[in-house]
Amino acid sequence: MKILVCGANGQVGSELVERARDFPVELIATGERELDIGNAAAIQRYVDDQRPDLLINAAAYTAVDKAEQDRERCFRVNRDASGLLADACARAGIPLFHISTDYVFDGRLDRPYRETDPPGPINTYGRSKWEGEQRVGERLERHLILRVAWVFGPHGNNFVKTIARLARERDELSIVADQLGSPTPASAIATTLLELASRLARDGDLAWGTYHYGGAPDCSWYDFATRIVAQLGDSSTRLNPIGTAAYPTPAARAANTRLDCSLIKETFGIERPDWRSALLEPGLLADYSKV
Repeated sequence: MKILVCGANGQVGSELVERARDFPVELIATGERELDIGNAAAIQRYVDDQRPDLLINAAAYTAVDKAEQDRERCFRVNRDASGLLADACARAGIPLFHISTDYVFDGRLDRPYRETDPPGPINTYGRSKWEGEQRVGERLERHLILRVAWVFGPHGNNFVKTIARLARERDELSIVADQLGSPTPASAIATTLLELASRLARDGDLAWGTYHYGGAPDCSWYDFATRIVAQLGDSSTRLNPIGTAAYPTPAARAANTRLDCSLIKETFGIERPDWRSALLEPGLLADYSKV
């Protein structure tokens, strides 16, 4: 199977490139330099030239707070480009795997969110991703949308790297403790996408639709940070739990975006990854840990 990956330089895209060698696939990796996903003609030319069997859209504008001021670019990448990629896939007769986010939910439920729960994003980033999902669904029948959460890994910027760096620089950190989510290793997301691609190649079809895939166990940002600092081994940084109101940000944050991942397990037998184990992955904390 030949797979065209958009956003190959991001957290998940980089993991797709690294892990593709373990699967029976040929991966064509593209970033902004190779393919402008905001240009319909450029996408079509690339797809016509490469003739992939599957397209994975791992490209996204993920600067949640910056998006409040950079709304046009955020929607161009997360909504408009998603629709253009779906259009190109429809014309080529190939399916699309599309990565979305827990931020499509408003956080008001007191339980993990299911795929059937109505989205209600409360910030620009979340709205752009939800509208991107809608464009994919409207324009392409054979699509799989994978909603993930609190993504981290050795590539790019993320919460794990930030906390590890700050724990080396400061004696004390205040971490939000009343926002709950499902931290997800980028490596596990990439492996899941490649496993699904392999099944598609083998069976010729999949159970298309939207699926949730988040790490276990669910936790707060404070819980997450506590584990990260403990993993450093010799950090004496004290962590203080605080409420969301004590840490105002340009973009509103939902109190609960835990993901119910029952459907992906029931449909494909795919289990939630343990994010605690993923903190041990090579390269993730190597620049910060002395153990």
